[in-house]
Amino acid sequence: MADTATISFRTDPQVKQRAKELYESMGLDLSTALNMFLRQSLTDNGMPFRATRENPLNMEARRQADDREGSAFPDVDTLMKDLMDA
Repeated sequence: MADTATISFRTDPQVKQRAKELYESMGLDLSTALNMFLRQSLTDNGMPFRATRENPLNMEARRQADDREGSAFPDVDTLMKDLMDA
């Protein structure tokens, strides 16, 4: 067996539990998922995702879509006309 190193870090217990459940549903344990993150960081020579703040307008648009707010259109032509007239 290869040598291993132990990493300790603190996180919210709820975050740990939710992440554990998520990765278990994918057939992974938390240790394997964290190792995948670290290895992908090395491959990408940085974070394996873009760490950004989400645009508040995007957040509001997502909320409206999730809540099924806004207009509905019977066809693409009507939707495009509405977009072009905006």
